[in-house]
Amino acid sequence: MRHGHDYRKLGRTSSHRKALLKNLAIALIEHGKIETGIFKAKELQSYIERLVTVARVADFNTHRAVFALLQNKKATKKLITEIAPKYKDRNGGYTRIQRTRIRRGDASTLAVIEFV
Repeated sequence: MRHGHDYRKLGRTSSHRKALLKNLAIALIEHGKIETGIFKAKELQSYIERLVTVARVADFNTHRAVFALLQNKKATKKLITEIAPKYKDRNGGYTRIQRTRIRRGDASTLAVIEFV
């Protein structure tokens, strides 16, 4: 039983999972919308929503905190200056997940995750 387990392991080690979420978050920030597996999208949603909540403050410490998680200057700057200010008066729910299709190769359910 999975009582008290808060996240999906996605069949990866902790360092691989951390790198995966970081790269998916950077891609989402740069493109605004990405297509990935449904479970990756659900994990990414909680990861990116925490980042946006932190980024809404927009001061020097925020830049440090966001950069520590993303390790990408361009994505950090875009998140803090362009994306987060749109959600100043919104309490969560910055992203939307929509199921799109079933991948032909392995019959995995795919989904699009995008900013609202």
